[in-house]
Amino acid sequence: MNNEIIVGLLALVGTLSGTFGGILTSSKLTAYRIQQLEEKVDTHNKFAERIPIIEEKIKVINHRLEDIERGDSN
Repeated sequence: MNNEIIVGLLALVGTLSGTFGGILTSSKLTAYRIQQLEEKVDTHNKFAERIPIIEEKIKVINHRLEDIERGDSN
């Protein structure tokens, strides 16, 4: 075999391995970042689910305060 063919094949193998290694690394990084974003969204969703409950409790507290201020104790 010619030396040029051997060098060309080695260069091809090196290029392919470097390309696939880069693709795998990029894929892992993308998957990690998506996972982190999903965790942030889950945290936000839990907070968003609690807001209506808190608002309802505030309404009840405000009504009780109004009753106390008017002297309408039950």
